[in-house]
Amino acid sequence: MLKVLLVDDEPFILQGLEVLVDWKKEGFEIAGTAHDGREALRFLKNNSVDLILADINIPVVSGLELLKKIREEDISNAFFVILSGYADFSYAQKAIKYKCTDYILKPIEKEQLLETLKKVAGLKADKEEKTKESRKLERAYLARNLIAVIGGKYDNVNLMCVKEQMCFSEVIRYVEIELDEKKLDEDISDEDKRAYQRKLLEVCIEFLDENADHCVFDVSGKERVYDIGFVYCDYMAKENMRTEKGYLGYFMSHLKREAKIPVIMLVGKKIDDIKNIAKSYSTVCILRSCKGFRSSKDIYYYDEEIQVSNDGAILCKNEIDTLLSAIEQNQQMQIHRAVDCFFEAMQQAWGGVTEDFKNLNINYLIFQLIHLATQQDDNVNQEEVIRLISEHSFHEGLIRGSRAHVLEFVYEYAEYLAQLRKNVSRGVLGDIEREVKKNYACNLTLKELSEKYYVNSAYLGQLFRKKYGCSFKDYLNQVRLDEAASLLIHTDKKILQIAEEVGYHNLDYFVNRFISAKGCTPAKYRRQSRP
Repeated sequence: MLKVLLVDDEPFILQGLEVLVDWKKEGFEIAGTAHDGREALRFLKNNSVDLILADINIPVVSGLELLKKIREEDISNAFFVILSGYADFSYAQKAIKYKCTDYILKPIEKEQLLETLKKVAGLKADKEEKTKESRKLERAYLARNLIAVIGGKYDNVNLMCVKEQMCFSEVIRYVEIELDEKKLDEDISDEDKRAYQRKLLEVCIEFLDENADHCVFDVSGKERVYDIGFVYCDYMAKENMRTEKGYLGYFMSHLKREAKIPVIMLVGKKIDDIKNIAKSYSTVCILRSCKGFRSSKDIYYYDEEIQVSNDGAILCKNEIDTLLSAIEQNQQMQIHRAVDCFFEAMQQAWGGVTEDFKNLNINYLIFQLIHLATQQDDNVNQEEVIRLISEHSFHEGLIRGSRAHVLEFVYEYAEYLAQLRKNVSRGVLGDIEREVKKNYACNLTLKELSEKYYVNSAYLGQLFRKKYGCSFKDYLNQVRLDEAASLLIHTDKKILQIAEEVGYHNLDYFVNRFISAKGCTPAKYRRQSRP
């Protein structure tokens, strides 16, 4: 409802205005009345309204003086309508000068007032739309500058924009909020993941409210990371009378409840100035790569998961180098012995493998594996592959970071390196493409195909992205929809039958996918394609 203030020194006129039209039906409500200009000013200083209807000839402060004072002192941005018994054009000129919305001559007729209310409602809607669009552009501009600062590629223009428009404190952390892909359906499409990501942004903005500018869409820009970046400041927790962990835990609970999407948080290292946020972001990138070696949880803190104590922890470099050599040669017996030696060395160094000590050595191993893979093929997103392999190798009964888990991980990674050297994209991808075209109606999955053709599923997925620019699931959908389009043109089969034949058992889902791919419904596509 738009709120209205009525101003007139004649009580019967005020009463008449209140009953002249059905205010509620027109989308308005009378918020108050005033008998002179001074009373109206007092009301406006304590109340917000959208429309002021004021008689021009009111005592103490006249209608025109009231309008002038409101505009010059920025007391209210409400639309202002003058009610006057004078038809003198000079009054109207003065009213227009101070942005008067309308000038109505007394006696006021119902139709004229209704027309004015419709005009005000339209102007209000236009104003809100422009404000919304302006705010959207401002947020987009701020987000670009913030992403530059987060990534460490910024100048003073970026930094000043961020500092001028956002509020920071002395304790700042970069927090990545991302889809927990291991809890999503394996065959979910990139399009659906993107939709989840946007839903996640909406819920983050709702939760953060006045701090909504602190969350940014898709900071990482990585193909398989669907993330929302969040710049946390400790004042947020204090305002909610919570500890840092309590606040982030509360935030996570809200995301789960409202978004209904499986998500995780990666909390970076603490920094004391927004210009250093890239340091916190880099620690989140490390967390993203290494969390596969940690117990599954909702929130990962860099300080707990990666950092080690300063008590002289020893790096088992010789044993790790031996293990790396065995992995590169893909010799399973040597790999098994090297893993045993690695864990025995850690055991002997400390008389027991502490969590911090183990993390230090495993992190070093992972970074060396990234380097090793890059030497084989620098076009592959190695960090992403490690994340996928480490998650896939976690089976029931294995404790992350345990001897059994590391052994299974390095077995898979050794095979992955061997596949890189063989350049499997030349032969295997062609075989899989032919199988998809032959059996597209079946429930094909990337995992089943990777097992059939002895190709690592993570690497196979990247081959599809590299060649087709989409996921395997989207590639399969495209093959199915192309065949459906052909059947629509060349047969008289019913649409439901065609959907079943190409692998869709839900007609509504098939129609929606077809519209998304072809730009129209199957029925319309058939009509347009036939003479």
